[in-house]
Amino acid sequence: MKHIGILAHSFEGATLCFRTACLEGVKHLGPHMHPEVTMTCSPMALVLEAWERGDNAKLRAFFMEDAKKLAAAGCEFFVCPDNTAHIALESPGEPFPLPGLHIGEVVAEQAAMAGRTKVGILGTKYTMNGPVYPGALGRRGIGWAVPDEADRKIVDDIIFEELCLGIFTDSARDAYVRIIDKLKSDGCDAVALVCTEIPLLITQEVSPLPILDSTRLLAAAAVEVALGERPMPEWRGGPIG
Repeated sequence: MKHIGILAHSFEGATLCFRTACLEGVKHLGPHMHPEVTMTCSPMALVLEAWERGDNAKLRAFFMEDAKKLAAAGCEFFVCPDNTAHIALESPGEPFPLPGLHIGEVVAEQAAMAGRTKVGILGTKYTMNGPVYPGALGRRGIGWAVPDEADRKIVDDIIFEELCLGIFTDSARDAYVRIIDKLKSDGCDAVALVCTEIPLLITQEVSPLPILDSTRLLAAAAVEVALGERPMPEWRGGPIG
């Protein structure tokens, strides 16, 4: 089995990814058995200002240091359970020291397999306004939509003021359900939960649309790679496509 590295950025989503990877291991291998997993998690607060400035070079360098830690620990590939981080990971720069499984590609692959034609994107303001999902979905001929500006602010505020801090409320859930319902009215046939904390708030039982759970999809794909059921990734950061 290959050694999985988790390059964390937001701890709630990374924790869900770690837990899911272990559970997927049990599903494949039996009780108490899973691939080896090592996680590194530098504090997000250190680079929030860089996110606001759009300083992808600084962000990429920040993630490079954690990737080096994972490589030094013997990891053979990495996953980053943070969709927004992939904006910086996709930016040009020195190749990462180990290959990575790209979360946007995993989600878009699942959308294509399910026959989705237009996917709503829910995530941070950076992700909803950014290039990662229009790119990943567009390469597969899948349309996409984001909430309007007022709703994007609601989604983003809840992520940073609540979800990333482990706060999950009924009022936040109700707001997200309302926004997903509007995406449904806009012609979306699925919603991508592409902040890795959103699946802790929104489940299929409450969503007006079928969900694409980026966190659990990434973890399941990582275990498939570790067990040789999916090819080793070749991407080491930088633009895709």
